Amino acid sequence: MANAIEAENVRKRFGDFVAVNDISFSVEQGKIFAFLGPNGAGKTTTIKMLTTVLAPSEGRLLIAGHDPVKEPLQVRSAFGIVFQDSSLDDELTAAENMELHGVLYGVPRAERRLRTESLLRLVDLWDRGGDYVKRFSGGMKRRLEIARALQHRPRILFLDEPTVGLDPIARDAVWKHLVDLRTNYGTTLFFTTHYLEEAQSYCDRIAIMHLGKLDALGTCKELESSLGDGGHTLNDVFVHYAGSALDSGGNLHDVGAERATAQRLG
Repeated sequence: MANAIEAENVRKRFGDFVAVNDISFSVEQGKIFAFLGPNGAGKTTTIKMLTTVLAPSEGRLLIAGHDPVKEPLQVRSAFGIVFQDSSLDDELTAAENMELHGVLYGVPRAERRLRTESLLRLVDLWDRGGDYVKRFSGGMKRRLEIARALQHRPRILFLDEPTVGLDPIARDAVWKHLVDLRTNYGTTLFFTTHYLEEAQSYCDRIAIMHLGKLDALGTCKELESSLGDGGHTLNDVFVHYAGSALDSGGNLHDVGAERATAQRLG
């Protein structure tokens, strides 16, 4: 199967600071890939390079077979993106948000209308298409953002913490639709999350970044087995590879344990 994403020996420098340090990985078309790591690990910088916002200092990237630096337009047409913070226009209806996105990507008018209906039905929002987004719940907004990101029919969907702030029922609903996308359309999903159970439940492969380096890569079972015998969990893997980090005050703390506590409390 062809790769939707390829990264080979990629580095990104900001002056003397190396934000991303010689990382290599690939994501097969139609797979679900989780990109994990503590804040400051280099995840956001990597995604910005993959989505043409930043150019790598060294190395090679391919998105749907295109180079983000040399062929940015082809790359941008190949992916959709759902940001952590909502980017919807609350003063427009759901259908109008879909329409605007289609216009920006040059989707013909008749095709925009057909896709809007199809995608809103896909995420169970067709009956709310005429409602203003400001009246939507957080889960409904997230589902609309996913539908909007698919308006130009991308092969790859990037999602930055797609379920952050949602209650468990809304999170399950979002993931139901994401899995349906992969199953029905072969869409490649590349996402970041602080909910380790999402990576464990839905991903084909998982990467863990720490301090700019890709410290671990594999299936959930492969990563758990990398710690040896003893029934290790993905949380154990995360603590092992990225558990010790300096916070902004220079204090050493256990990121994995803190996130596990936050999940239990949240």
